[in-house]
Amino acid sequence: MTDKPSTSRVDEPPANERLKFGPIAPSPATPSPTAPATSVGPALRRTPLFEAINSARYSRQTLIRDIESQTGNTLLCIVAEHGQISRSYATAVVDLLHNVDGGTNIDLLLNSPGGDIDTAEKLTTLIRKKAGKGTVRVIVPDYAKSAATLIALGADQIVMSDTSELGPIDPQVTLPDTNGGSSIHSARSYIDAYEQHAEALRANPEDPVARLMLDKLDPAVLEKLTRASKRSTVIASELLRTAMVRDGDTADDIASRLSDTAQWHSHGQMIGHERCSGLGLTVTYLDPRSDLWEALWRLYCLQAYSLPTGGTTLFESKVASLPL
Repeated sequence: MTDKPSTSRVDEPPANERLKFGPIAPSPATPSPTAPATSVGPALRRTPLFEAINSARYSRQTLIRDIESQTGNTLLCIVAEHGQISRSYATAVVDLLHNVDGGTNIDLLLNSPGGDIDTAEKLTTLIRKKAGKGTVRVIVPDYAKSAATLIALGADQIVMSDTSELGPIDPQVTLPDTNGGSSIHSARSYIDAYEQHAEALRANPEDPVARLMLDKLDPAVLEKLTRASKRSTVIASELLRTAMVRDGDTADDIASRLSDTAQWHSHGQMIGHERCSGLGLTVTYLDPRSDLWEALWRLYCLQAYSLPTGGTTLFESKVASLPL
């Protein structure tokens, strides 16, 4: 892969992102803070044991500062391997934004399998309000799927490389099955199945297969899924209009294509940087061998492998580290 964008829609990285910096060695812990000048008694320092326990966090935060010095942007991180976007995310993001000045250019390093779409909309709104007239970029080191894709759509740019992927935005819902358990269904696929069998029954009222299949589909569930599917598409279009795509018709078209189960045959299907550009999204492609991408990938790996097993999500900046 060359350093040049692979499609005409891919933007060349700004000049300050092409600055070179040497290989990043494991960073030492950040200097111990001292007590304010007005404090009484000797300055307070971290104890050696506390510093040893938290050395990995200090090293990651030093790397975040190194990356910020190259981009000129404030870097915030939300990293999850299995954790779902939920209401608790909003509180953590407010904490990450606590020391960020209004009007700041913000980079959000995002890795997530998805989750609640309403929370995704709220997180994007919080970050954009803090940035004000500044630029918001979402950096996707590995994957930002489903509701996390919605967050990316609310950025001015999406920064991607060869490992990066977004995903379809068709909502996934858990429904009871015939064995007394539950299973996950695509909202759009459920709706498409209903429409397909209803059309077959209209064409032939005696069609036994169509009759049998329609009897298995619950009209109340159909209504719920129709609303969920429409809500996801509307959010996607509205987020796109905030910055990346100003034209309403274009935003609607991109949102509709991202929710099209005829084009994306599974909810986990990879949508890489070239296809994202082809959809009309504003993508900045970074060569995986570039210094900047190597630093971002190093940070992501350090964060991802610091997570305990389960649904923990790491919210991190140069001054905060919140595993929730």
